[in-house]
Amino acid sequence: MAVLEWTKDENVAVVTMTNGENRHNPAFIEAILRAFDEIEAEEDITAVVIASNDPKNWSQGIDLAWMMDVFGKQDFQAIKDFMYGLNRIFRRILLYPMPVVAAIGGHAYGDGSILACACDFRFMKSDKGFFCFPEVDISIPFLPGMFALLRKALPYYKFEEAVFSGKRMGAKELEEHHVIVKACADHEELMKESVAFAKTFRKKRAIFGEMKKRMHKSIVEIMDREDPEYIEPLKLMM
Repeated sequence: MAVLEWTKDENVAVVTMTNGENRHNPAFIEAILRAFDEIEAEEDITAVVIASNDPKNWSQGIDLAWMMDVFGKQDFQAIKDFMYGLNRIFRRILLYPMPVVAAIGGHAYGDGSILACACDFRFMKSDKGFFCFPEVDISIPFLPGMFALLRKALPYYKFEEAVFSGKRMGAKELEEHHVIVKACADHEELMKESVAFAKTFRKKRAIFGEMKKRMHKSIVEIMDREDPEYIEPLKLMM
């Protein structure tokens, strides 16, 4: 079964995750990177929206069942490849030559929330779903690059609170602290507002891409320089 699909709405590509909790594993990495390549090949597209067709979940983050199975088989290279694959997604979004909008239609937990932070803009529905970093409660420390992605999207006081408390945050709270552009009443409003916002961007890709390249240079450098210090020896859990 496909884990995502994408369609075109005028100048906007709408990527819809279609796998329930939309957990991240090698199949997800391959699918989303392929979709971004296909979208970039369509020259009339100038913005991307990432959504989910599940009424409860946007993305619950890393597929822990897959990871525990691989750990059990001691396939450590697969885990390293997976972690580098996540960074490939984040890098692709950070440097993508057009705006990427997260339409958070349900729970965004852990790596799912980090994916949303990598996006340029975020909308979220307020009738169902929380935004949360539970890593502090399950003894999984963030990589340096992940910290940098969070600091991009959250004001520092909210970043500290979210990381150290693991608290669940709803759309209204995130809107109040400017983590998201707008808290939407339901899924219909979420998609309407997210896509309408994305349609306002008709910038030339060259300048948009160069702006993002310069803006996010330090985040990319942290992922390249510092993350391998933890990925290579598999210092991914406490």
